[in-house]
Amino acid sequence: MTSRPINRFLLEHGIRLSRNPCISPDCCLDWPALAAKLRAGVGLQRWVKSRFATAAGTWMLLEDEETGDCAWQLEAQTAGRGAGVLADGVALGAAAAAYPATWENLLRLKNLVQEHDPDSTIFPTAGGTLGRGTLGVGARFTTLHWPAVEWAMSALELGVTANQNSIPRELVYDIDAMLGGRLDTVPFPFIGTSVPEGHQGQSVEGMSHGCVLSKLKTGFHHRRLAWSFNADHQPIGGKFDAREDALVRGCLLASYITFDLSPELALNRPAPPADLDPALVARLRTRVAAAGLTLQDAALAALLCAVWPAVRKMKQRDEKYAAARAQAFTTETGRRYLRELSIDELPGLTTPETTAVMLALCELLGMPVNFIAPAFGFQKNMPYPDNAGLRTLIEQQWAVARQFGASIGFHSGSGKSAENYRVMGEVTGSRLEIKTSGRYTYEMGVALYHSRNAADQALWRDWYRFTLDMALAGAFSTDATEQKMARIFVADALAKAGKNADVFASAAVCRAALEALPPGPDHMFFFEYNFLYVLAAGGRPEKAALGDHSPAGYAQRARFYAISPEARLNYVRGVAGYLIFLAENTGLVPSARCGAARKLLDRYANLGDLLNEISR
Repeated sequence: MTSRPINRFLLEHGIRLSRNPCISPDCCLDWPALAAKLRAGVGLQRWVKSRFATAAGTWMLLEDEETGDCAWQLEAQTAGRGAGVLADGVALGAAAAAYPATWENLLRLKNLVQEHDPDSTIFPTAGGTLGRGTLGVGARFTTLHWPAVEWAMSALELGVTANQNSIPRELVYDIDAMLGGRLDTVPFPFIGTSVPEGHQGQSVEGMSHGCVLSKLKTGFHHRRLAWSFNADHQPIGGKFDAREDALVRGCLLASYITFDLSPELALNRPAPPADLDPALVARLRTRVAAAGLTLQDAALAALLCAVWPAVRKMKQRDEKYAAARAQAFTTETGRRYLRELSIDELPGLTTPETTAVMLALCELLGMPVNFIAPAFGFQKNMPYPDNAGLRTLIEQQWAVARQFGASIGFHSGSGKSAENYRVMGEVTGSRLEIKTSGRYTYEMGVALYHSRNAADQALWRDWYRFTLDMALAGAFSTDATEQKMARIFVADALAKAGKNADVFASAAVCRAALEALPPGPDHMFFFEYNFLYVLAAGGRPEKAALGDHSPAGYAQRARFYAISPEARLNYVRGVAGYLIFLAENTGLVPSARCGAARKLLDRYANLGDLLNEISR
């Protein structure tokens, strides 16, 4: 087994998977050391619920109790049949062998599993009802939410998009580029600066790998519920042309791709009318007319010229995704993936005509989308203020989407009201996707805030102080956007606490007002700034410390993996409870089943009892 540069980096700095998972594509950093423990049979966690079968025999996941390094143990059906099934194996007896949990072995194992059992749900797929209705569960900072998601899927009998992140904004798309200091930056106007890509710290392959292992550890795969992994906001065009092959490689295990055309559209380089195929335009007119919309010649020509360069590049990226999966995977189950077209980040509200044209283009170019994400004017983490108006907007979009067999994707979906979610579900008949991410970072704040453990409380106080300091600095920044947003966050927190929000005469006045507030996770400034803390070197609120991929940044991330069992149980309850809330109000799961799940969630006295019931 050849050691990757990232594995050597992690080992050199004492960064181990037990305290900092999913940075490397591999879930085994030091195979010689783990192999020695396997031979000796000491220091190992045997994940009994992980058992599954392939033609070669029965497999079980093993883990080094100290380091978190993992291995696959194979009990072959007959002596000698286990040799060489995966790479770098060691014999553990006449009919037993063990293999390191490397990325390459994971991909090989996916083929073995799905060749043996096409309906297996060990790996993310596009199966079940995932292409019609789903909840998109992202998280902006750690992987600690996964057991909660597995429990919720099990209790609700609902497969969801259980792993979802923006790439390369949130996940590192190329770990070697990270080590070489070649990651780009992502602008965050609300903090007045840019933060390095991959601001969560882990790699896309590492997240892919770790999410599979999490479901094996809890035995979730025995539930036979399909789940998916969404490579969200895959950037098309612009500066990402030079990196698209690396993006495709990194997202190989994703079973759901969201295409984001905004980088190419932002260049504002419309195609000359001569670039448009008249036959394609004629077919598009016919298809849109069949969906019940009339297009004006001038408006259609302007729209097609504007979007054609981006759509053409989307087609190229889609072909590369399909080719990569065809080369790596041997089964139709393993190769299939869902598509979503994101147009919600374009200026203004999306018109039905624009939605129809984009859906028709994708369909005619041989890449029909499962979800279309128009712009509804949502603000992140805030309810939509007008339910009647929201119903009208969704009805207009749904009238188009259903004509193309597409569901509606609702982005910036965290923090909406129960009434908002009910409108979404009622109008679409639950043919929807709700993308949620920021909520799960907030739930960690709630979990720590309520924990009685001293170390948890210390982490909570440091985290809260970080967000307060970020808000104060932003409120008096010379950057107009940063100042405006910070003052909104500060004023909201003060107003909801019944305090005077006119505190911007000076930084000292503002600080005194904020420090007089009882610390709590419900203050808007905590909600908005909290995700930036996880990779902030030394926990510092300075902009230069954010998104730090050095050992200092990873030491900060490790603090969250050291929280107490009490805080972990609090967190699982919070995340699972929110998923029940979403599933019920969107109509994805009947109210009776949601009520039963809620009662079940409330009864757990410890985390072990909850985890043990995931596989029933």
